[in-house]
Amino acid sequence: MEELHTTRTELLQRRTQIELAQQGRDLLEKKRDALLVEFMKIMEAVLELGANLRRVAADAHYALAIAQAVDGAINLQSAALATKGEITVDISGTHIMGVPIPKVAKRDVRRSASERGYGITGISSRIDEVAEKFEDELNIIIEMAAIETKLKRLGAEIQKTRRRVNALDQVVIPTLTKQVRYISMALDERSREDLFRLKRVKKTLEKNKVTA
Repeated sequence: MEELHTTRTELLQRRTQIELAQQGRDLLEKKRDALLVEFMKIMEAVLELGANLRRVAADAHYALAIAQAVDGAINLQSAALATKGEITVDISGTHIMGVPIPKVAKRDVRRSASERGYGITGISSRIDEVAEKFEDELNIIIEMAAIETKLKRLGAEIQKTRRRVNALDQVVIPTLTKQVRYISMALDERSREDLFRLKRVKKTLEKNKVTA
């Protein structure tokens, strides 16, 4: 624990520390509030995407059920094996209020029938529709994953900033304020003692002067 000296220099230092801590707290509060605004905007986008994803997923599974019933599982499996491929995602970085955020470039994964790899003549329009619906679903999943990553980073930074604000408000500033009060009281007490001693010396000198 740092030693506390009851001097005027120490008093000035503690008061300066309080001012700096208050300024730091104010800046952190502004940062926290700005991050919260951004967080809520992204949260709205996530909720909207989530609703859209549920709708698109329902459409995709309905189209799959129809294709299975009409075209059969073997034809679906054959088309699925033929259309396998890779999905590339471009990831870069950006900053929001100094917080590093991964940025995923949105790419449309939807392909034409000829790009999927299966023979067009041997595949029904129903199977094509299944592929389109699930590609639409995949597009939303990729977009949602990127936004949720951003949301998690912002949430973690908001919690971190909130803890720092609380530490300044509940620990650092109150502790420095108590120290300032203690040093002030000690200096006042010392000043009274010095004044009392001076009065005693003055009285003694006056008494000696009279008797002389």
